[in-house]
Amino acid sequence: MASFPDLSSLRYGWLAATLLLCAPAHAVEPTADPETALQQIIEEIRANRLDQALVSTDRLIDAFPNFRLAHLIRGDLLTARVRPIDSIGGVQGISGATLNGLRAEALARLRARDQRPQPNQLPRDLLALAPEQGHAVLVDTAKSRLYVFRNDHGSPRLIADYYVSQGKEGAEKWREGDKRTPLGVYFVTAAIPPKRLPAFYGSGAFPINYPNEWDRRLGRSGYGIWLHGTPPDTYARPPLASDGCVVLANQDLDALSGFVEPGQTPVVIGQQAEWVSPEAWRRERARVVQVVESWRQDWESRDTARYLRHYASDFRSGDHDLDAWRRQRERFNGTKQWASVSLAQLSIFRSPGRDNVIVVSFELGYRSNDLNTTIKKRQYWHERDGDWKIVYEGPA
Repeated sequence: MASFPDLSSLRYGWLAATLLLCAPAHAVEPTADPETALQQIIEEIRANRLDQALVSTDRLIDAFPNFRLAHLIRGDLLTARVRPIDSIGGVQGISGATLNGLRAEALARLRARDQRPQPNQLPRDLLALAPEQGHAVLVDTAKSRLYVFRNDHGSPRLIADYYVSQGKEGAEKWREGDKRTPLGVYFVTAAIPPKRLPAFYGSGAFPINYPNEWDRRLGRSGYGIWLHGTPPDTYARPPLASDGCVVLANQDLDALSGFVEPGQTPVVIGQQAEWVSPEAWRRERARVVQVVESWRQDWESRDTARYLRHYASDFRSGDHDLDAWRRQRERFNGTKQWASVSLAQLSIFRSPGRDNVIVVSFELGYRSNDLNTTIKKRQYWHERDGDWKIVYEGPA
């Protein structure tokens, strides 16, 4: 029986020699999870058990007949019986673009298995979940990975993660048609069942609110960014394959649907997720909570000048600039003999990347001598010279 050449000498290293060298040496138990099954196949190839690798690959294809990467590996295993192959995709008759996409998918899947966050690490961008937000979603475009977190008394607890595809031109969307995936803090706005969609979108879709208020402020354009599934004949797409949407395998989208609630679930998309210690996470959260609390106290004081020190000179809220906002608040406070301001359902998310923006949502309770009201609000705070300033405020 022919054997594979030394893995470290391969250009692609059978899904990269560095991945194989740091992969666990023990066998992986068979599973319905294709990534774990793929890891098992790689382990069998690494141990030169090519016949067993072929059996495992056939088992994977039986479970997921539209998993193109598994078919490619099967072709390589059969080819290896008669001659050595020097990279994944050694079989003939496959286009270069298809091969490159499948290779990129394989690398992304295996890297994600090897580079999981430590159990005690927390995502820096998810600083507080409101009680009504049962789960949160974080997308790491560099790793082609989507993470799902459960709300554990306001703290995020990782419970699942999935391989995803993003825009053909990568991340950081700026304009309509640029085929990029946006970066920022978004919220799921709806759930579209498959019966209302073309087959291309697979088992459903979850639109998000791109462009958000910060995107529009920066002049970013476009629309129709969704989390959605894959066509029936495709298990997964390459990492760079969509027109800007985040795309999951249908079985993964079905699993995700159990965690997503339109109008509640945040979707934070970044180029690289940042994981920090619980201590660092708590310090940053406390710092931001104190900034918001200071704003609440100044609003409650009815001192308009104190209150307005939290707002940026280029603040906007609908048609209101800072001057219009000041006049409105001065008239409002002029009728109040006393005020009580409370914040409930507080959520805090950091926008990934270089923008230095934090998105704060809450239920504002305002009581005074002539008013008793509750409203859901959302603020965008921008850090400027070490100070946080509100650049947008409006209904959530």
